[in-house]
Amino acid sequence: MANIASARKRARQAVQRNLHNSSLRSRLRTAIKSVRKAIAAGDSQVARSTLQSAQGVIDRIADKNIIHKNAAARYKSRLSAAVKAMVS
Repeated sequence: MANIASARKRARQAVQRNLHNSSLRSRLRTAIKSVRKAIAAGDSQVARSTLQSAQGVIDRIADKNIIHKNAAARYKSRLSAAVKAMVS
């Protein structure tokens, strides 16, 4: 355990930050799963709309450095490719 007051404060802040970041990562995973579920169901209209909302979630979480920008681009690219593949 930390003995210095500033170190104790940093430990408290790390716990709070971890909780917040965990909820954001969970929101990201849920958005990705909803798009994949719509693709699996075969409903292209729903898949497109959920993809659009998921892209916003992915971008916001990447802006907060919860995930890397390239990882966000990869998620968006693969999801949009899957949605386009089901249309044609």
